[in-house]
Amino acid sequence: MDAATVSGSRVQGTIDLGSYVDVGDQQALCIEQCDFIWTVGSGYSHQASAYLVGNGALGAQLTDLNPGTLFVRADDNTLIASGAINIDDTNNIVSTGTDFYPDNFGKLAEGRMVVNDNLYVVVGVNGNDVGGSHIDTTVRIKARIVKLSTKDWMAIAIQSTAADN
Repeated sequence: MDAATVSGSRVQGTIDLGSYVDVGDQQALCIEQCDFIWTVGSGYSHQASAYLVGNGALGAQLTDLNPGTLFVRADDNTLIASGAINIDDTNNIVSTGTDFYPDNFGKLAEGRMVVNDNLYVVVGVNGNDVGGSHIDTTVRIKARIVKLSTKDWMAIAIQSTAADN
């Protein structure tokens, strides 16, 4: 997010998975872990007082369908992982708020299976505006390529398509 981005703003990025997901081979990506990392300015600092102009929060979500520049509800089936940091600028304290990393509530509980060609990252700021330097958000994803049964691959593909409507 650019310097002085106003509270309530959202920014979106895309991660291309086309090289990892293959319909013909029923090849999917199994996401095992996601981490969100925030840094501020060209020195990639973690100094709490540099993030925002006052108290507030930064949040991030990783989804497998395109939400545009919106956050989705926690019960949305497209949500893979989410997290936030709360910034107490007055006391120079930053604390993390982890929602879940990643959603693996389905039958294939070893991780979150993704059969879509893209992942979408939405990052936002709330409570106060971004300070005088830009904020970078990095999403680190631990994943592996898996071959699913035809039944499992189709079930995940249908669920993903249905969630888009």
